[in-house]
Parts: sequence; C-alpha cells; structure tokens
Amino acid sequence: MPENESWEYTLFIPNDLRAVTISRRTIRLILTMHGLIRLVDTAELLAAELIANAVRHTKGPAALRVRWSASVLRIGAWDADPEPPEPPGNLALLGEAEEGRGLALVRACADLWGWQPLARNGNRGKYVWFELAAA
Repeated sequence: MPENESWEYTLFIPNDLRAVTISRRTIRLILTMHGLIRLVDTAELLAAELIANAVRHTKGPAALRVRWSASVLRIGAWDADPEPPEPPGNLALLGEAEEGRGLALVRACADLWGWQPLARNGNRGKYVWFELAAA
C-alpha cells in the first residue's frame, strides 16, 4: 500500500485496564500491516500512555483513533472527561515516578501533541493526540 494513501481506524474501548494491552497490540498490528514498522515502538508506547490515562482517570468509555495522512501518523485517545489533561511534567525530574510520566513521555517523544474538547455520542469529553512524522 502506498505511503501517501490516507487511512483511519477507530477502536472503541470499555473502561477496563486490559484495554491498554489490547490497544498496544492493535497499534502494532495496524502499523505493521501498513508497512510503518519504524514507527511501531514509539507509537505503541505513547498510545498506551494515552489509553492508560483515559481508562485510569475517567469512569466512562474511551476510543483510540489511528490516522495516517500526508506521511504523518496521528494517534489520539478520546475519553468522557471534559477536564483538560494535567500539564506534562519534566521527564528528567519525574524519574521513576508512578504518576505523571505519560504526557511527559508524549511531549518528549512525539513531533507534536495536544488536546481539544470533543463530544461523542452525546458525551462531552476530550481528545488527546500526538503525531509522528514518517521522516
């Protein structure tokens, strides 16, 4: 499949910590099947952080979106909590901390990241995303 072809997948996720592993494996499979193996490890790690945050810090369902367009991979997680995510801390200062590493990792490893309010199926929530360029 040509790299300049656009595609998108959405995985709807119940509020269950097992969703983190399922999301990681789904990302690995999608990117491998589309010939984007060089992006798999980083994408899998960062997506797992977003999904873990969505499942751990909210009570409702979540969704994972994986999109490839114009040689940029965008992965995002929607959750039912409209509150903004905690700002990422300094990764070097977080060390072995259990909490707060997720968005710091995303900020350190992604080419671009952000969040926006987003409603889905009548539920208010937010969408936190990151991008990885192919180059």
